[in-house]
Amino acid sequence: MKIQEFSRQTSLSAKTIRYYEAIGILPPPRRAPNGYREYDEGHLERAHFVAGARSLELSLGEISELLAMQNRREAPCRTMLDQIRRKADQIAERISLLQQMEKDLRKLYKLGLTFPTDDVDGKDCICHLVKERRTA
Repeated sequence: MKIQEFSRQTSLSAKTIRYYEAIGILPPPRRAPNGYREYDEGHLERAHFVAGARSLELSLGEISELLAMQNRREAPCRTMLDQIRRKADQIAERISLLQQMEKDLRKLYKLGLTFPTDDVDGKDCICHLVKERRTA
């Protein structure tokens, strides 16, 4: 199949497909006599795996590791489970940070309601508090 059909079946853009080929995520396809790329079922299967892994927020590096294992005929299942666990842990940590940020924002909002909202210079209003806020 040509790249347009491959793109349609994988929901990957042609640009992404060419990029994945360039970095080795997808193997180069056979070329027709006219130079067009010709993809087969093996390409489709691999692209679906990559798309599924990307949907779980696995990095291209992590995916490359899994694909390299498959290419060596090693089962990547344990490695993938470890990657999924790490990703879930990262998400839990991010959720915790976001929940704390939400609390901070709500407190800042309530405090901001006690300040005037017409301070053009931003010296005696919520703008001053935001300006003085430092990131960790």
